[in-house]
Amino acid sequence: MIKKILIVFALLVLVGAGLFFFVVSGEVERRFNRVLTNEPRAVSERARELHRTLFVADLHADSLLWDRDLLERGTRGHVDVPRLIEGNVGLQAFTIVSKTPRGLNIESNRDDTDNITLLALAGRWPPRTWGSLKERALYQAAKLHDHAARSGGRLTLIKTAADLSGYRARRRAGQTLTAGWLGVEGAQVLEGDLANLDAMFDAGFRMMAPTHFFDTEIGGSAHGTEKGGLSALGREWVKRMEARRMTIDLAHASPATMADVLKLATRPVVVSHTGVRGTCDNRRNLSDEQLRAVARTGGVVGIGYWDTATCGTDAAAIARAIRYTSGVVGAEHVALGSDYDGAVTVPFDTSRLIEITDALIAEGFSEPDIRKIMGENVARVLLVNLP
Repeated sequence: MIKKILIVFALLVLVGAGLFFFVVSGEVERRFNRVLTNEPRAVSERARELHRTLFVADLHADSLLWDRDLLERGTRGHVDVPRLIEGNVGLQAFTIVSKTPRGLNIESNRDDTDNITLLALAGRWPPRTWGSLKERALYQAAKLHDHAARSGGRLTLIKTAADLSGYRARRRAGQTLTAGWLGVEGAQVLEGDLANLDAMFDAGFRMMAPTHFFDTEIGGSAHGTEKGGLSALGREWVKRMEARRMTIDLAHASPATMADVLKLATRPVVVSHTGVRGTCDNRRNLSDEQLRAVARTGGVVGIGYWDTATCGTDAAAIARAIRYTSGVVGAEHVALGSDYDGAVTVPFDTSRLIEITDALIAEGFSEPDIRKIMGENVARVLLVNLP
């Protein structure tokens, strides 16, 4: 009898482990990375003609966090290589998440809890990642390198300005492909040691934010408890980032941290994914003065697609935020910053970005300005900043 009980117990453990390791991660993503509708909206013929000629770039997607092969067209989430190519996306920032607090919100978060450990276990990440934020970043970077190596040329990893120029030449020659580059949400991956910035650079990272949803050793988050400015370590971080020709991303930075970075910056900075208070007034979004300060560096602001960013649920809401931002700082300083696969609900996945092109046409943007907004501004900043 005891033997039978032990066998049943062992079977239950095996079934539970199988569900945890092979089902939970996917179901969590399915719950958090939602698309409002799978039915494409009708777009104008003008949008179809224009969109196929655009160089489209997106400043932010957290796709490497999830347990998916990005070379396969997924049935959940927002981004993978087939859908990037289908949406004519020429360049996608793959931004890694290393830690998020429980009860995550845009007002105030402590740094003493973590949602990612359980996700890492469910996703069968290696043991070295379970307790190290640095190793979580390096593991996700390795995933993108692996995807590029296995893609048969469909996915190019951009590390230098020469990489970007050569890749764009191949696209202009008619090759059907896409590209990505690596960024980090929050300098907590440095684990308080700026020497770890070298390891991040060597792994291919070319963009990093000082903070994510909580304050770090580098500076204050807009959603942290203190919301202070740059620390002494943070001021040195800015210098080393620029010396390494890594782009500083001010998404999630507190107003004080943002102001401190902008005083020190000598290269263009970005805000990879945000909204603007002029169309959606909350702590997550940027004021007009913050928009102008970013533009003064030559940088760009990536407009997000989720409701906290736009106070809307369609391409028209995204276009309104872009129109407002352009009115404050000019079309030269606006970009796309989806926050795809970042535990957000969005109107469409990356295969349907033509809906934004159509909405920009409806907003009255000129063709040259649409080209800038949809991707040329990002390419310009990267060509200046990349090594």
